[in-house]
Amino acid sequence: MTATVRRYSRRTRWFHAVTYVAVLVLLGTGWWLVAGREGKPSPLARATGLADTTIHTWTGWVLAVLSALAVTVGARAARTFLAESLRVDRGDARWFARWPAAAFTGRFAYHGGHFDPGQRVANLLLVALLAMLVGTGVGLTTVTGGPGFVWLVRLHRWSTYLVTPLIVGHVLVASGVLPGYRGVARAMHLGGRLRRDVARRVWPGWLARHDAAEAEREERVR
Repeated sequence: MTATVRRYSRRTRWFHAVTYVAVLVLLGTGWWLVAGREGKPSPLARATGLADTTIHTWTGWVLAVLSALAVTVGARAARTFLAESLRVDRGDARWFARWPAAAFTGRFAYHGGHFDPGQRVANLLLVALLAMLVGTGVGLTTVTGGPGFVWLVRLHRWSTYLVTPLIVGHVLVASGVLPGYRGVARAMHLGGRLRRDVARRVWPGWLARHDAAEAEREERVR
């Protein structure tokens, strides 16, 4: 049995990378504009020679296209993602109770899902808020004024306020900065190979299913 396991395919890792770059650009330019600095180019605007509003709009269309691809070309993966994110197990409450300390000690309660209970909640909230941002963003490019425009701006802004701490939390956990999550960054980056001890610590149920599937494939080959 190998010392590492592959948790995500190369296509999934590339899609994730392009998506988070787009989201980070949108957050950066969005908060720059919310802060009232539209007349003062951001570092990204100075580097590209484009206005922050232009960068924000174009990147928003990129995210809209990525979202459309996710539910069409990647429909099967999207269904799996949604099913795993909606999963509820009996031990989830215990996992949440132990999570604050486990984030630093690595002693997470057992869970059987592809995502841990915290990831499931974060996934659903992120998808809902990003969908709201994309939808209101597209609406703002087609509506020029009136009450509809005012409501779209409010929804877009409040979605930004709500999604920002979620994305910051996601980056904090996924980067492996917290001791309990050390090593998880390799699941989506750096070749996608995840050390077995890290997988056992963070995603024990998934690792057990992965090993069982690998053993079954090897048995069929024999």
